[in-house]
Amino acid sequence: MTGSNSMSSGYCSLDEESDDFTFFTAKTSFFRRSQAKQVAKVEEKPTSLTDEEIKAKIDDYNSKSSDGTYTGFIKVHLKLRRPVTVSVDGNSDNRTSFYLPRDAIKQLHISSTTTVREVIQGLLKKFMVQDNPCKFALYHQTRRDNLFQKLPLSECPLCLRLLAGPDLENLSFVLKENETGEVEWHAFSVPELQNFLIILEKEENERVRQVEQRYAAYREKLLQALGQVESKPG
Repeated sequence: MTGSNSMSSGYCSLDEESDDFTFFTAKTSFFRRSQAKQVAKVEEKPTSLTDEEIKAKIDDYNSKSSDGTYTGFIKVHLKLRRPVTVSVDGNSDNRTSFYLPRDAIKQLHISSTTTVREVIQGLLKKFMVQDNPCKFALYHQTRRDNLFQKLPLSECPLCLRLLAGPDLENLSFVLKENETGEVEWHAFSVPELQNFLIILEKEENERVRQVEQRYAAYREKLLQALGQVESKPG
């Protein structure tokens, strides 16, 4: 088991996917690594802790905490339908727009005091997205109702994750566009709007091509059927 140092309010980092089993603790997270990844030294005898021993150590650690904070992991699914503006080579003056991979998943290591606002800002920073964070919103989806519900910016996702239990299917977090009912075009810059027009034109041309191709196929089948009828005697 390993422990991380204490974290301050607003802590938010992105970590690579892990097979570790995470335990919520005050100011830190304990890990129990899967036995397949344990590499025992020749001169040391491998040891393991039972669930009761792990819980006892966590309870002992928590009893020494003064502020009651804890850290842990959440996974965020990216479901963005519109392109985002990103900086090229870390240069904020050199920007381009493209679509982020749909249904991509990012794992974040956050504290119990990390807010939705800070989670969104952390994700955008990770992908070097230059768009205004107000354009995005964090939603949570539960297995029970299968509906997306927008989270307030002041909500703390890790607390929701803890209340939902260890089964990730019971509660999932999703980053989507901030749906306000109307597109706030004034929030976009001129280059962004120009890029949108280019993308829309490409999508329109592709849709027209698909429709023309489909009706051309229908016309060909109708002509074939008509030819077969006309070729029959009498």
